[in-house]
Amino acid sequence: MSDRFKTPLLGNVRDEDFNQVYEPAEDSFLLLDALEKEDNFLQTLKPTVCVEVGCGSGICITFLSQLLEYPALFICTDINPKAAEMTQLTALRNGKVVEIVVCNLVDTLEERLAGTVDVLLFNPPYVVTPSSEIASADITASWAGGVRGREVTDKLLPKVKSLLSSNGVFYLVAIQENDIDDIQQLMCKNGFRMTCVASRRAGREFLTVLKFVRQ
Repeated sequence: MSDRFKTPLLGNVRDEDFNQVYEPAEDSFLLLDALEKEDNFLQTLKPTVCVEVGCGSGICITFLSQLLEYPALFICTDINPKAAEMTQLTALRNGKVVEIVVCNLVDTLEERLAGTVDVLLFNPPYVVTPSSEIASADITASWAGGVRGREVTDKLLPKVKSLLSSNGVFYLVAIQENDIDDIQQLMCKNGFRMTCVASRRAGREFLTVLKFVRQ
């Protein structure tokens, strides 16, 4: 196996760190698999700016950085300072450089990144939960998605059009309960075409990685 396709080693973490940071699970690994499947497309795209929203442990942005054969700027965000710290360690352990910003979604970067993002990744909190759990101060916030599991995702979707470059691509992890048909319709109205890159059943969840490019 090429080193480009190897699952990144996590930074110097202890088991108890995952009480505060989302531990890579089936959704994380499905996103890695989807990016590997997209290898030819991504190499042809030759992205220069790649962004992950909600980086958690840093495994996905680090994988993307080792996958791409062309130099690029890798930026990720997370509202959790512990996640930012773990992502930094993960990137360093794998010999990669990732810029990490502690903020909600892309709030502090939206203006600066407008029209420049070639690859955008988002593995959001997608589990259907009471809305009150979204604002939880503990690890619950990393998976709690509120109504339809969509409350966090729906805050980012309207920003995608302004963030992406003309040839940019957006990859989103979702489950059936998130109403994927509705996501497709919303993004279509914003000028995007959706395809499903990878799917997998994980326990009671049916996970899908959705790909969006401009019409």
